[in-house]
Amino acid sequence: MIKTDILIIGAGPTGLFTVFEAGLLKLKCHLIDALPQPGGQCSEIYPKKPIYDIPAYPEILAGDLTDKLLEQCKQFEPGFTLGERAETIDKQEDGTFIVTTNKGTKHQAPVVAIAGGLGSFEPRKPIIDNIADYEDKGIEYIIKDPEFYRGKKVVIAGGGDSALDWSIFLSDVASDVTLIHRRNEFRGHLDSVEKVQELKNQGKIELITPAEVVGVGGNGKIESIIVKHGANTFKKACDHFVPLFGLSPKLGPIANWGLEIEKNAIKVNNALDYQTNIPGIFAIGDVNTYPGKLKLILCGFHEATLMCQAAYQIINPGKRYVLKYTTVSGVNGFDGTRKEAPKQVVKAID
Repeated sequence: MIKTDILIIGAGPTGLFTVFEAGLLKLKCHLIDALPQPGGQCSEIYPKKPIYDIPAYPEILAGDLTDKLLEQCKQFEPGFTLGERAETIDKQEDGTFIVTTNKGTKHQAPVVAIAGGLGSFEPRKPIIDNIADYEDKGIEYIIKDPEFYRGKKVVIAGGGDSALDWSIFLSDVASDVTLIHRRNEFRGHLDSVEKVQELKNQGKIELITPAEVVGVGGNGKIESIIVKHGANTFKKACDHFVPLFGLSPKLGPIANWGLEIEKNAIKVNNALDYQTNIPGIFAIGDVNTYPGKLKLILCGFHEATLMCQAAYQIINPGKRYVLKYTTVSGVNGFDGTRKEAPKQVVKAID
């Protein structure tokens, strides 16, 4: 039995930052994740994708963000159960929870924080009869390493941020980049749309809209696609076809835990602490929903911070704690010493 103060289900950015915020309150954390490494989607799906909305980082690769978060929280020595999926949860007479994984590993904690991102997910695939014949043979639904496409002819299909961002990024890597979207309008950020248009004008990206890929072909691996553009249909040579139509998220076993679910997300009380309908179980990050919810890493960090304050009160009922800015008190290092900053006035909170 692995025992901890806060059991975090999901080791993505929000889960990792929870470790840091809990550590400032001297609370120990253990994380469960079905993936074999921390980082969630940032490490598994798009480690080389640039992220632009992390404070103090004008641009940071998703994989590098994971590394920074691990570096930030390692001083609080979190535990990890990786490559295992949280399967069941049972509340004990003493108010604690026991979470058991699909491999039988048991974890006990008074507080459970579900930070599972979008949950388990599968890529949305275009409806093409023989598409499965070319999967991993030139058709990829996720770009993990852009160097894989160096010097290649790449066709990307989609109209969201991923399609736009990867088209921009690969324009300096691939020998030829084509972006195909079934509409003239894109769903992504305006800056990205304008950048794609600029690269099109420079001849670095071929943009075909409104259009749709309706067929693929090749001898053992993909060599071409069939594009329907208005009333015309034509063949285009390529080395890789990357449909980026998003992911179909699934909560998995968590959906059976008695939590209140709305549109495949967990409802929480955002007016207080992001607690679910079950006291002691919180949901933070992309996995939760509430009025005005934004699925941004930044918002997950904020939710994790407030959740940890509420968790402290559950674990230490009636105990007063002092909120100190890290610029005042510093943080605990590996050697147990505290890096002290000059003393200033701090605020006590019940």
